[in-house]
Parts: sequence; C-alpha cells; structure tokens
Amino acid sequence: MPNPRNSLLGLLGLLVACAATPDASGPSVSGPTFVPVRDLPVNHAPFGELESSWKQRLAQPYVYLDHTGSYRDTGALLPVLHREALAQSLTPSGPPFGLYYDNPAAVPVERLRSRACLPVATPVEPRPPLAGATLPSTTVIYAYIGGPYPEVAQAYPPLLGHLARMGWVLSGPVRETYLIAPDSVQDYGELITEIQIPGGPAGG
Repeated sequence: MPNPRNSLLGLLGLLVACAATPDASGPSVSGPTFVPVRDLPVNHAPFGELESSWKQRLAQPYVYLDHTGSYRDTGALLPVLHREALAQSLTPSGPPFGLYYDNPAAVPVERLRSRACLPVATPVEPRPPLAGATLPSTTVIYAYIGGPYPEVAQAYPPLLGHLARMGWVLSGPVRETYLIAPDSVQDYGELITEIQIPGGPAGG
C-alpha cells in the first residue's frame, strides 16, 4: 500500500530537482502551440493561493524517449523527440509532456526515471529509438501554471496540499504538459504548463 507521507516527500523531492533547472526557459520545446479550453485560471508565482481542482484524465496514447538520470535533463530530449517523430511521419495530437516516475529523496539521481513524450491520436509502434505506450485514464489533481518553467516547481507544495486535503495518495507518475512552445513567445512569462498529479484513496 502506498505510504502518503512518502508520496508527499517524493513530490517535494521532485520540486527541488525541477527548481534547480538553470535555463530560464526550461524544456527546449519547439513546434506548434496547443492551448486547450481551460476550466481553471492560470496561476502565477508566488503561489500563496493556487486554483487547482481534480478531474478524470482520459487515456492518452503517446510516443516517448526514456531518460535515466537527473530530471533537469529530461526537457533536453524534447527537440530530439520532435525530430524523430517527424522522421517517422508521426503527427502529435497535442502538446509535449514529461512523465516523472521516481522519488528523488529515495532514488539516486543517476537512477531517476522519466520520459519525454508526444501524444498521438491512436496507439502506434514507432521505430527505435522511440517507443509507444498509453497513459491510462485516472483521477488527477491539476492546475495551470504560467511563467518560466523553473517557476513551475513552486506550485507543487499547494498541489500537494490539495492532494492531502482529499485524503489521497500518489498513484502514478507526475505529468507536466508544456502547452506553449518557448520559441513562439517573446516573454517566458507567457508560457503555460499544466501539472497533473495522479491520486486516489489509500488502498483504493
């Protein structure tokens, strides 16, 4: 059974790892911008109060590149992912996202697992180095965060608070979706990231 305290500590470790990203722009995302209809306002740092909610996330097929090592390096794979997808005539059905699997407080940096991902309309079996999978439907706590990617990390404590108030525990990898490509804006304050923290009742 998941331990709620360990889950919270794990996400706080992720917060620290992401906050250390040196590049003000964060992941080097290029390509089209996808702005979905949002049912919540965009939050900006500092996050004394943060508008978040929960929803049932739909299943999402995607292609990806695996990464083992510092979470700070996951974003650097996104341009490579875009190039490989283009070479294989794979069309993204939405914005790129990252999946973060391990607790940085318990797992050595060199063994942290993450994925740089592109959603696709239907499941596919791409050629290496890409792989394909489907992100399962599940309940998530989520929020929209505006500003440079390193500032996104500051939103994790209030989101963890929401998770705790629901009496839920972490039940899968954290997802960060990068809704606006940095090369499409003149000011990184215009960037928007959606954070999704999957969760549910302990033992559920």
